[in-house]
Amino acid sequence: MAGAYDDRDGTIWMDGKLIPWRDAKLHLLTHALHYADSVFEGERAYNGKIFESRKHTERLIQSGKDVDLTIPWTVDQIEAAKELTLKESGLKDAYIRPIAWRGSGEDMGVASQRNPVHLAIAVWEWGAYYGDAKFKGAKLDISKWKRPSPETIPCFAKASGLYMICTMSKHAAEAKGCSDAMMFDYRGYVAEATGANMFFVKDGEVHTPLPDCFLNGITRQTVVRMLKERQIPVIERHIMPDELEGFEQCWLTGTAAEVTPVGQIGDYTFEVGEMAKGIAKDYEKLVRT
Repeated sequence: MAGAYDDRDGTIWMDGKLIPWRDAKLHLLTHALHYADSVFEGERAYNGKIFESRKHTERLIQSGKDVDLTIPWTVDQIEAAKELTLKESGLKDAYIRPIAWRGSGEDMGVASQRNPVHLAIAVWEWGAYYGDAKFKGAKLDISKWKRPSPETIPCFAKASGLYMICTMSKHAAEAKGCSDAMMFDYRGYVAEATGANMFFVKDGEVHTPLPDCFLNGITRQTVVRMLKERQIPVIERHIMPDELEGFEQCWLTGTAAEVTPVGQIGDYTFEVGEMAKGIAKDYEKLVRT
């Protein structure tokens, strides 16, 4: 499968049935297009099995609740729909994108409680998110945008509107020849990349930003567990920008990113070391078991 995402062969699950890929269309006055009331998940299948599938579906439901969007399907129904869509795609290694949104209806102002909520699931091939950076280390810019306070936005939801500053940050990074951008939070602490969590290594210990105003990724949780099982100390805490100079290694985690070593953030450089490479290798083994 290749080409523009709206012009491909295949099928998409939409509101309870499989439809031809090119027929998965929305009206111009879809509420989510104007007001961003949409939540989604990013998942990967390996050897025909979706990794941590149920956790992703449970988070999708919770994200909907966090943004006042009641998804009218149960976890079990969504799980069955994902499996059906994956099977229909014929792919074994694939990316899965469930998305729920408020559609067009009687309301077109900010309030939209009379409008129906829709759900769709698409599956496609997607290789390494950062290309060869998985082997030589990604290069990150430092974004001018900051992750907002929990008092200003539902920051723990995987909601479409939260990614606007991520898109702008990544565009700016790519213009500088970088793969991605690191973001600080509203207090000035190191937070995350535009779509991935971050880990740092110093003196055999792993330090990772405390996810108290951004998404605690499912891949992040998996990697924390893997490290602890290997008796590697993991310290979840607030990290100041000036600490970057003292870290030896760095990597990103996320469903799309998987485990990707980082070689540079702004003017700071990092070794693509044995711990980063080892965790990436072990994660690859885990998701394929």
